[in-house]
Amino acid sequence: MGSTNEENGSKGGVWVLDQQLDQPMDEEAKRLRNMYQEKKFSTAILLQLAFQSLGVVYGDLGTSPLYVFYNTFPNGIGDPEDLLGALSVIIYSLTLIPLLKYVFIVCRANDNGQGGTFALYSLLCRHAKLKAIPSQDRTDEELTTFSSSTFGERSFAAKTKRWLEGHAFLKSTLLILVLVGSCMVIGDGILTPAISVLSAVGGINVRHSQISNEIVVLFAVVILVLLFTMQHHGTDKVGWLFAPIVLLWFLLIGGIGMFNIWKFDSSILKAFSPMYVYQFFKKGGKDWWTSLGGIMLSITGTEALFADLSHFPVPSIQIAFTCVVYPSLLLAYSGQAAYLMKHSDHVYGAFYHSIPDSIYWPVFVVATAAAVVASQATITATFALVKQALALGCFPRVKVVHTSRKYRHQIYIPEVNWIVMVLCIAVTAGFKNQNQIGNASGTAVCIVMLVTTLLMILVMILVWHCHWILVMVFTGLSFIIEGTYFSAVLRKVNQGGWVPLVISAAFFIVMYGWQYGTVKRYEIEVHSKVSMAWILGLGPSLGLVRVPGVGLVYTELASGVPRIFSHFITNLPAIHSVVVFVCVKYLPVCTVPEEERFLVKRIGPKNFHMFRCVARYGYKDLHRKDDDFEKKLFESLFMFLQLESLMEASSDSDVSSLLDQQTRQSGDGSNNSDPYSVVDLSVASEDSIVPADSPLGANNAMISTHQAASRVEIDEIEFLNNCKDAGVVHILGNTVVRARKNSKFWKKIAIDYLYAFLRKICRGNSVMFNIPHESLLNVGQIFYV
Repeated sequence: MGSTNEENGSKGGVWVLDQQLDQPMDEEAKRLRNMYQEKKFSTAILLQLAFQSLGVVYGDLGTSPLYVFYNTFPNGIGDPEDLLGALSVIIYSLTLIPLLKYVFIVCRANDNGQGGTFALYSLLCRHAKLKAIPSQDRTDEELTTFSSSTFGERSFAAKTKRWLEGHAFLKSTLLILVLVGSCMVIGDGILTPAISVLSAVGGINVRHSQISNEIVVLFAVVILVLLFTMQHHGTDKVGWLFAPIVLLWFLLIGGIGMFNIWKFDSSILKAFSPMYVYQFFKKGGKDWWTSLGGIMLSITGTEALFADLSHFPVPSIQIAFTCVVYPSLLLAYSGQAAYLMKHSDHVYGAFYHSIPDSIYWPVFVVATAAAVVASQATITATFALVKQALALGCFPRVKVVHTSRKYRHQIYIPEVNWIVMVLCIAVTAGFKNQNQIGNASGTAVCIVMLVTTLLMILVMILVWHCHWILVMVFTGLSFIIEGTYFSAVLRKVNQGGWVPLVISAAFFIVMYGWQYGTVKRYEIEVHSKVSMAWILGLGPSLGLVRVPGVGLVYTELASGVPRIFSHFITNLPAIHSVVVFVCVKYLPVCTVPEEERFLVKRIGPKNFHMFRCVARYGYKDLHRKDDDFEKKLFESLFMFLQLESLMEASSDSDVSSLLDQQTRQSGDGSNNSDPYSVVDLSVASEDSIVPADSPLGANNAMISTHQAASRVEIDEIEFLNNCKDAGVVHILGNTVVRARKNSKFWKKIAIDYLYAFLRKICRGNSVMFNIPHESLLNVGQIFYV
């Protein structure tokens, strides 16, 4: 105790005063924590979910047979042994990358069911202090969705954690790595619709050579325009069609493959021997590198598989892949190879050439529909990724629209949709052929896989606590396979591979520039916050006239009084009777349960009527209509006043009894109200505070003990209700960040031009929070960083 007092004294009396009057919310966070239990699924439900996952997860991977062999042998097949070797590499690539690595290993690293590079980053941020904006504190660790693990101080995981946390350069490098991977996913979301739809409709001129390639491109562009313009309607009404379409597609390509193996060359099954992989790599040469870049396309869609994990449990993903997707793809590629063994000159449009004449046009229709579904899957993955980046402060504020009342993961982002559409049409109309678009797609997918591998290494160490030998085996195998593919796609940079690099570089500049400016603004607000000593010196009136009403002061600070508040009260003659500092904070979790959303704490003495409310969101949550937000905020504030009064006049067991009663009422089906509103706080009577059927009401002696505290509590609640009825004003800070005159040149460019431009064109906070203009008050200030 003595050492603690000495430490506090060394920090100064002002710091001690701030800590006493503006305490952390540890106790509030513990009260709101409920028990989280992972959902259990029956076998029948798992099979149903496995069927549904086909339409969401595997569309991109399933349409790869449309264009793989043409991109593998763009100059024709010179030696049948080359075809046999290429098929063998495809078989083992599908086995090692999608099947073993992603379906059975990477998918287990999901963040409460969410996949993708940002989900892995969020998972790591919960196990080590890696987040660029350090707004996270120990109260957030009390969330039921905030799963983290502990390990010994001398363990390999602990040493790795200290190594990462102790070097700012490593944390910045990790963030850059995540942004690069995310930008490549966006690039893939542009390229996949282009190559899938163009390859599917290319079947028109395979049987009708008189139709020119320009007509095929025009047809593809029309389909893409229709696809993107329909995004604002969402997939809720037509989503039920996706799974049957993709299942029919897999059954067709698997059946056609079996037919071609039986009809043309059953000896093609020799490719399942790994000896042909060895012979393929042994041969080497320039053609070998060209073929390897095309083979890479057989595993495109693997990263989209992880990004679209969303609401499907991992076992359902595993069942769908092992029972339907994997065998169908093996049969499809083997059947095409068997056909090409007899018709080596049909490598262009090999899939359509290998279809029996009697079912050609039905397969063409299903292929086009499957390509549209595959495109929809990558577009959805792009929207989900941007939403995650937005929540973590790595993307400019854009409008996020929920297109379904039933499924919250179905979102639509207008600005991103139109940008992706324009770029997708430009790629389709500019290249006009599958080969160059395939080269571009292969580059994007390969880089994303490498980023995922690097993040998975850290997950295996920090989250799973794997033995270092297992980590080394995973790292070695992944880098050997993906590094080989990466060396092949690098040779195709000048043949279309530059497209995802340019697109990703543009998105990276936007994302990193926004994140850099956001961090600098947060840092200056932390360093310039107002001390509680200054607030106390103003007195209960804060040196102003306290007018009836409630002022909600929005700030990014989860502790302390923001500078914007001092700027407000020094320039205006009046302030509201009740002031609530509202911090809307996004955490590195996928979602925050509604009953754990708000934390409330009093700031300063009671007669100041100042509170802090921290509203916590995950990267999958959406800040909904402000009326609902405002209602829940006040319900949380009322509950806090009630608990505060009980804590001052009662024992801890009494408070626990009230909380147990609250949990039971919020958990049963008979009460549909918000968990915070289980007690009627609008009626000034003791019965409204202590219901007769509650454990508290059973103890009459305890009620008599609390009479004085209840009267004070009712008075303050009534005062708060009156202020609320008088009007609620939302006070937002319009902070302008500028670089100092003596700053470096690159910093001036980043802050004064890039960040300023992005803030000018993006949506304002008032729009993001859905604040009505009649109750909005903007307070401007300039910060120099």
